Amino acid sequence: MTIGIIGGGIGGLTTAIALHQLKFKVEVFESAAAFAPVGAGLALAANAIKAFKKLGIADDIIARGQCLDGFHIFDEQGRLINCTDSRAMSAKYGLDNFVIHRASLHEALLAHLSEVPLHVNKRVVSADTSSQGVTLTFQDGSTRQMDYVLVADGIHSAVRQQLLPASTPRYAGYTCWRAVIENPGLTAHYASETWGPAGRVGWTPLQDNKIYWFACINAPQNDPAMKAMTIEDLRQHFSHYHAPLPALFNATQPEQLLWHDLYDLAPINKYAFQNLLLIGDAAHATTPNMGQGACQAIEDAAVLADELSLDRDLNAAAKRFEKRRLARTHWITNQSRLLGNVAQATNPLFIKARNFALKHMPKAINDRQLEKVYSVDF
Repeated sequence: MTIGIIGGGIGGLTTAIALHQLKFKVEVFESAAAFAPVGAGLALAANAIKAFKKLGIADDIIARGQCLDGFHIFDEQGRLINCTDSRAMSAKYGLDNFVIHRASLHEALLAHLSEVPLHVNKRVVSADTSSQGVTLTFQDGSTRQMDYVLVADGIHSAVRQQLLPASTPRYAGYTCWRAVIENPGLTAHYASETWGPAGRVGWTPLQDNKIYWFACINAPQNDPAMKAMTIEDLRQHFSHYHAPLPALFNATQPEQLLWHDLYDLAPINKYAFQNLLLIGDAAHATTPNMGQGACQAIEDAAVLADELSLDRDLNAAAKRFEKRRLARTHWITNQSRLLGNVAQATNPLFIKARNFALKHMPKAINDRQLEKVYSVDF
């Protein structure tokens, strides 16, 4: 039996590793011209690390990143309004608040796929299941017959659109800039975000004296004014925000700046189709506010491996996978969108109430939310 995986991102590669370990014949079809190191910083929570441990590859990935001491939220004047102690979380749930450059994670996953065919320049435009198996049609006009296909080509998946025409990405209401830069001398060993009326700025230390930062501003979708923003424009926009945020902007070169609008996928109620299964962002793309997009894709690989270790009937395993994943991924998507709306608020009265609530939130409430995110069923 041949299994095709559409998409060579984190979800596709992790799933390829899981299936290869189970002795399935797997091939990966990636739309890009190469499996080149790209992207910015990425946080992996305890649930993702548990999935990597299940697959036996956690140590290789952990060696390429670092675990931070905590996660802090500040207001624009630098006053602490909420914090999480990662050491306490790690003691309870396993390694948490682990950060890694996305390119480093990608390289670590590829290192486990030396025996798996990886095809580039293969953008899938349609999948035909009318015959036995699946016929994939690529943008270059070629076709390929597979017995089963896992669709992991992201939020803009052509195959998902074909299966569920109404499942179009929805704009989050804010746009985002990101960069990975040389550390300009900051010493904090925690991740942080600053929430204020002008928007959000967050930063995280990475390995090799690098820092990942992002900035989010409320804006219309695909706004030309936002697209034209320079690093100097961002520095001016957030000029009244506390140190060390100005230093991050000052240390960023124009060519290091990435910009994109943020989207998620309104929860869909079907992941499993005849000889096809949607996974990762193709199934449940979420906003990055909870840091769970990649984590849920990694969980998908672990859960699918769980099911296939019991029964190698892919369609039956996919149905059980769907039953296990729908409620959890829907909850993550909805909570993340809600959190983003709260964090991006501009109303002064709401901001004051929000900051007060975060600062005085009972630890038990915060712990319950974290436990729901970090607890896995594999």
